[in-house]
Amino acid sequence: MSEAKPWLRHYPSEVAPTYEYPKHNLARLLVDTAHKFPDRPALYFLGKTLRYREVLEASYRFANALKELGVSPGDRVSIMLPNCPSAIIAYFGTLMMGGIVVMTNPLYVERELVHQLSDSGATVIVTLDLLFDRVQKAKAQTPIQHVIVTSIKDYLPFPKNVLYPIKMKKDGANLAVTYGDGVYSYKKLLRAASRAPICVDVEADEDIALLQYTGGTTGISKGVMLTHTNLIANTYQTSHWCYRTRLGEERFLGAIPCFHVFGLTVLLNQSMYRAGMLILIPKFDINLILDTIHTLKPTIFPGAPTMYIALINHKRVKEVDISSINVCVSGSAPLPLEVQERFEALTGGRLIEGYGLTEASPVTHANPIWGFRKIGSIGIPFQDTDTKVVDSDSGQELPIGEIGEIIIKGPQVMKGYWQREHETAMTIRDGWLYTGDMGRMDEDGFFSIVDRKKDLIIAGGYNIYPRDIEEVLFEHPAILEAAVAGVPDEYRGETVKAFIVLRPGMTLTEKELELWCRERLAAYKVPRKVEFRQSLPKTMIGKVLRRQLLEEEKIV
Repeated sequence: MSEAKPWLRHYPSEVAPTYEYPKHNLARLLVDTAHKFPDRPALYFLGKTLRYREVLEASYRFANALKELGVSPGDRVSIMLPNCPSAIIAYFGTLMMGGIVVMTNPLYVERELVHQLSDSGATVIVTLDLLFDRVQKAKAQTPIQHVIVTSIKDYLPFPKNVLYPIKMKKDGANLAVTYGDGVYSYKKLLRAASRAPICVDVEADEDIALLQYTGGTTGISKGVMLTHTNLIANTYQTSHWCYRTRLGEERFLGAIPCFHVFGLTVLLNQSMYRAGMLILIPKFDINLILDTIHTLKPTIFPGAPTMYIALINHKRVKEVDISSINVCVSGSAPLPLEVQERFEALTGGRLIEGYGLTEASPVTHANPIWGFRKIGSIGIPFQDTDTKVVDSDSGQELPIGEIGEIIIKGPQVMKGYWQREHETAMTIRDGWLYTGDMGRMDEDGFFSIVDRKKDLIIAGGYNIYPRDIEEVLFEHPAILEAAVAGVPDEYRGETVKAFIVLRPGMTLTEKELELWCRERLAAYKVPRKVEFRQSLPKTMIGKVLRRQLLEEEKIV
């Protein structure tokens, strides 16, 4: 067994290589925990605490309200909210009545909104008063029939709930909502709905729980069909990997958005499964994060590298106590070594790099948290997850150490793309998910991502992987953030361009950077072009948008 799967040698004794995953409605994560621990704090939001029984009752009310509106099992319900209690309640309520959740990024502009709502066929959207205008403009071009409007103030404690609208108006925000004609107040809807328990039976392997749209960084955004089994399996896998977590005692710092599948599984689902307290942060505000860690002592902090970079470089980090943090799982982008080392030194906790993709619910690999790990690798495959490195064209498995496409098989792998049979057939072949990521496996079964197949730079016949160069750039003491992309070049076909954000107060010239790189990289990998910038374009969870950098390049 360990010959074919060398990674099993490095499983901690507390983690079994295989588990049984229950075949039931994903919403049972909340139902079961609320029955066992009704008075434990489930959610904390800007000063207000909701207990498990309160979240459960509100979710039942939401499920019954959807039924009253005529929503049927299998109908799609869009949730366009930041991290706030209404988002969690709408999520579980939709699942309870058999609906399919469509997580929608609150930053979406009208065009993106129209695409996602039309493609998914969502008939209901739950959104904020702040976003109401944008939703209303898009609504006519979509199948949406019902708009349920909540507000940040709905779950703020007194006097914050009174002061919030005053402050927002002062800041020029439009909180006006015209109710009626298919537009409902979330609070009134819940108040009028039955609190009768409801959690429909599902065919867990077949029924879709979530339509999660891919970020669209590699073309048009596609709906990934994740079943109840997919999401339950990945929640269990993640939870068993964090085997030292204590039932009912952990506090999860919810800085990563729950509308992103990483936040949904590692944060929301895992917190509910482990009877934790989920501290909801509606947007990434570094001062709020520092204050929250200092006062509420969270123990688990899933995030993206940019979050940890912001934390360790903040001037206040030495003034506050962040030692409560025991476990951080970093996903969505490569984790620079320097960031990992500094973060662990500051907290005394463990920051490990993992890997996943929307199509796998999302986590497939991680470094052991407390066992043997390899810095710079994405770790080893999760329980019940098989992984190979293959030649992209032939599908032939490659020898240890050779670079090829990473393919994955496991209970967390999606059912397919929503209404896109051709793309599904291209991506899932013989049960294997072709990730589009290039990587290698070493003799211990640890995997490293070299880069996305689509991000590969071919310059003068050489294959260049941006991540190799970014690692070197991150080591420079003056560099805060860096991204590398291939730009057109008449002679080499493509050439390497580095986009650099400097640390405050630091200076660096192109010549100095070139000398630094030449000492650490093969000549053909050294960036030929450098652009110093104030910031890099990113997704909500901190993944750098290389495509946007390249589009800006074309405009110039």
